[in-house]
Amino acid sequence: MKNEFTAIIEEEGDWFIAWCPEIPGANGQGRTRDEVRANLAEAIALILEDRRSPPH
Repeated sequence: MKNEFTAIIEEEGDWFIAWCPEIPGANGQGRTRDEVRANLAEAIALILEDRRSPPH
């Protein structure tokens, strides 16, 4: 199953920053748009994995 989420990307000087409004706390940064998208995707995957894990 593949999920799709919204990525808001803004340019801040030499960096791009991104966040996902559907997943609070999912943020990313990178020097290129591809890098920021990959960084945000990794953050989303980690958050979803943590939410699916049973409580410790």
